[in-house]
Amino acid sequence: MTTRTRNLGTTGPRTAALGLGCMGMSALYGATDRAESIATVHAALEAGITLLDTGDFYAMGHNELLVGEALRTAPAAAREKALVSVKFGALRDPDGNWGGYDGRPAAVKNFAAYSLQRLGVDHIDVYRIARLDPDVPIEETVGAIAELIEKGHVRHVGLSEVGAETVRRAAATAPIADLQIEYSLISRGIEREILPTTRELGIGITAYGVLSRGLISGHFSRDRQLAPGDFRAHSPRFQGDNLQHNLNLVEALREIAGQKGVSVAQIAIAWVLSRGEDIVPLVGARTRERLAESLGALDVTLDATDLAAIERAVPADAAAGARYPTAQMAHLDSER
Repeated sequence: MTTRTRNLGTTGPRTAALGLGCMGMSALYGATDRAESIATVHAALEAGITLLDTGDFYAMGHNELLVGEALRTAPAAAREKALVSVKFGALRDPDGNWGGYDGRPAAVKNFAAYSLQRLGVDHIDVYRIARLDPDVPIEETVGAIAELIEKGHVRHVGLSEVGAETVRRAAATAPIADLQIEYSLISRGIEREILPTTRELGIGITAYGVLSRGLISGHFSRDRQLAPGDFRAHSPRFQGDNLQHNLNLVEALREIAGQKGVSVAQIAIAWVLSRGEDIVPLVGARTRERLAESLGALDVTLDATDLAAIERAVPADAAAGARYPTAQMAHLDSER
């Protein structure tokens, strides 16, 4: 298998060409298998993936505990190479409801203390607020993470789903390793202002949603029955005519993938990889089978002819429906 390194940013750590997003192993996509999840993390580490992404609010700490167990039971050599990225700040209640975001410095340090304990690590490699707290200047939130770095509890400051202006303000406060943000063939909004800004400032992009929550994986069908609690049951892109329109895009992509002898998921991930060495795609594989398919994207080379064909099949802004339901879109600084 091809091995490559990609830069998480001029101020951040080096990481493998792909990262593993662990959220789906705990929440938002239906039932999970803990043993298979841990085996998938181990397989990712063995394959050379070093970046593991989690959040303290994913199933109210469940995901951090899972990642912590996976690290604890992994071979020592793999464990030592792992980089853990943690999102914080989202407020939840015992019923799983969402209550906004808290970026106050005291809250930042409180969240970090609990994450360190759940993960069973002595430091967090990249720490980031999941969404901008509109009531707290980003300088205060980033400044609190910088204080955690000074004390050795965190290694790097990250950002998540913020716009170009916020990126500049944050970078003026402390070195920023990367911006985690959705980026895929059907979610290309960052190309207008955000990506040029991060490149100007030498900040890496950690791209999540590269398969658009399975929508462009080639495995999703119109008649699929979603499990209770599956986020996609409320996602605009998975509803009615929007879903049919988007699946038509997938079929156009499938033709190109077939000509190259690869899967739809592999060509979609390869497209993100082709956008620049400063972009690290997060794959949300929940099983070793899906992980293996995603890793196959590293061996897919897209030439100018391939990229032009993909652009014709799935032009920018071709998707029907917003990335998130209206209420959640309102919290995205990156969309303002």
